[in-house]
Amino acid sequence: MTNTSLIRIPVQRLHPAAQLPRYAHLGPFGDLAADLFAAEAVTLAPAGQPGSTQAIRTGLALELPATHGALVEDRSGLALRGVTTLAGVIDPGYRGELRIVLTNLAPEPHQVAPGHRIAQLRVVQRLQAAFEEVDTLEEAPRGSAGFGSTGS
Repeated sequence: MTNTSLIRIPVQRLHPAAQLPRYAHLGPFGDLAADLFAAEAVTLAPAGQPGSTQAIRTGLALELPATHGALVEDRSGLALRGVTTLAGVIDPGYRGELRIVLTNLAPEPHQVAPGHRIAQLRVVQRLQAAFEEVDTLEEAPRGSAGFGSTGS
């Protein structure tokens, strides 16, 4: 790898079917996020029905360094079929099992089996901001135009 550094993240396997996160493509043009795998079988009910949103076990716990956190991202192939993540910020101090909140927006059930790739894990550097209340904000070209203001 060029111009990148590896972050060591200890991973504890909590379930025998758990698979460690892994990148499908490595090197200078490798993946931005590592695949996450289900450790259990789950059926996501069709959209709008009970059970269409569930927290799926990965069977893993992470020890993120204090300098980093992680974001859980959709897999594009699943998103095209209406299966998407709803939550996914992993703080560096969290040591519990990583569970992936998936929801099924499709009209038919979606089957998840152990070993299925269900999401991606993007490791990010943790920055802490100081939020300061002010009376006014500096002008910018976009101004106060809101969500969707750049068109469709």
